[in-house]
Amino acid sequence: MPTGVRIDATPDQLDAVKYNDHGLVTAIAQDVETKEVLMLAWMNAESLQMTFDEGRMVYWSRSRQELWRKGDTSGDRQFVREAYYDCDADALLFIVEQEGKGACHTGERSCFHNRFGS
Repeated sequence: MPTGVRIDATPDQLDAVKYNDHGLVTAIAQDVETKEVLMLAWMNAESLQMTFDEGRMVYWSRSRQELWRKGDTSGDRQFVREAYYDCDADALLFIVEQEGKGACHTGERSCFHNRFGS
């Protein structure tokens, strides 16, 4: 069974993260092996800290207004391998090991399976 990597972010790094007016920051999950972008979701400070502590992706659900661990109901869990923040510190990138069928709630491997154009 896979396990995640605990991330020991410094207080300065955590303070650098810029949350929007709702206290959220975008979080992108990318597959560690294929480099495929799996999904984009939201995190608040609590879910970010939980993700770092547990080594497993924890997001904030805007529709349900609650924390959710990716895969608790679907079994399609995400385990952290690396974590980054962008130059403006307003977007997060997590390199993850994706367990199960995939990241998308529709059953697709990636949420980015819809292509523009023909």
